[in-house]
Amino acid sequence: INRFRSNGEKKQVLTDLQNGKIDIIIGTHRLLSKDVQFKNLGLLVIDEEQKFGVSSKEKLKQLKVNVDTLTLTATPIPRTLQFSMLGARDLSLIHTPPPNRYPISTELHVFDEALIQDAINFEVARGGQVFFIHNRVENIMSVAAMIQRLCPDVTVAVGHGQMDGDKLENIMVEFINGQADVLVSTTIVESGLDIPNANTIIINNAHYFGLSDLHQMRGRVGRTNKKAFCYLLTPTLGNVTDQARKRLKTLEEFSELGSGFNIAMRDLDIRGAGNLLGAEQSGFIADIGLETFQKILDEAISELKEKEFKELYAESDGASSYSSGDCQLETDLELMIPSDYVSSTEERLNLYKEIDSLQDALAMDVFASQMADRFGTLPPAAEGLLKAVKLRWEARLAGFEKIVLKGKIMIGYFISKKDSDYFDSPAFRKIIEFVQANHRRCNLKETNDRLSITIKNVTTVDQALQLLNTIKQMSMSEAVTAR
Repeated sequence: INRFRSNGEKKQVLTDLQNGKIDIIIGTHRLLSKDVQFKNLGLLVIDEEQKFGVSSKEKLKQLKVNVDTLTLTATPIPRTLQFSMLGARDLSLIHTPPPNRYPISTELHVFDEALIQDAINFEVARGGQVFFIHNRVENIMSVAAMIQRLCPDVTVAVGHGQMDGDKLENIMVEFINGQADVLVSTTIVESGLDIPNANTIIINNAHYFGLSDLHQMRGRVGRTNKKAFCYLLTPTLGNVTDQARKRLKTLEEFSELGSGFNIAMRDLDIRGAGNLLGAEQSGFIADIGLETFQKILDEAISELKEKEFKELYAESDGASSYSSGDCQLETDLELMIPSDYVSSTEERLNLYKEIDSLQDALAMDVFASQMADRFGTLPPAAEGLLKAVKLRWEARLAGFEKIVLKGKIMIGYFISKKDSDYFDSPAFRKIIEFVQANHRRCNLKETNDRLSITIKNVTTVDQALQLLNTIKQMSMSEAVTAR
């Protein structure tokens, strides 16, 4: 169902759809209209997802409660990609391209008539066809005239969305049948066209397009075993914004087959993740910072998995049901990457991010080895920083949400949920036994409904780790005895 169907045909299709006589309906945004009623919608597939706004996608999902939804796209918008990276949506990647395909040679150039002439003549000489993208309807005919002047022996056709439907269809059919050598068009060709003989695309004013649009248009060529070319034309780069330059360089860099995910990740980096709680599909979370916002979302998603959708994630959750999501560490010890070890501020920030993303001891050892290779032997402050990350891991597994290591005293704050299963677990019982066995050094107390343990004479991260490992071994020995 689309704008090319007559009103009578549309009415009949919608009636059959409502009565359940149609199993599968394929349509454009027309399916968002109020007069579209489904008898029993079970699966919703959104192709070219990047072309739909948030409100449109949410409206589609609300056609029926709990409808299974599959979104397909070569380059997901930042907001959608971030949802998947956070775990709020499942993500599948298709890396394997069709057989006998070659990467598309992508070149960035300042607008040059001689270049256009050479590119068109080369493609036509080898029996191929050319797309020329110009997204301004008001002067698209003058661009076609320029191409005809530069290449008088080629046949030029023009197509755009403001044409009559039948006329546009005839032009496309003529181009598919090889009756035109060059098709000058707007972006209407970026989706759905598969013309094996068209293997050169020239995109005029490429700096006006987003990464997703550029990648889609580039995908119109190179659909057989012939080498394809994509030319991105811009004014002088001095007149192009920094973001546009980054977009164009990204497309030039990622020209291999199956690179859509890499382009989408770079788009996320350039534009930001948008507002996952609102409708903005790109942009940075300026008020609290992207990483803080992501951590808040991680916690919210984990809480939903534990409470609202516990039965769905019961099998996949291999971690202890009572371990806390993360453990904060507050200390007066010098734990850092010194500036005399890594001089670049930006590089140090990147290293801190990498450290924060480490998940296990093996990854930690690999990271430490790589740092030593790049910058030399780790100084004590950097070694202490890595050990502090291990301390957070061990403390989280032991049931602590926060560790304070100051003034030769370690304070561990337990899980704040009083009804947590953790307080009936062997791990907590062993901490109680440890406190009883070391009552001169340790004590438990509750302040503002928060239970904590205080341990004296803990001056280093190593000592704190040793304490937690001692308690951990006690729990493990009890488990072995129980077996």
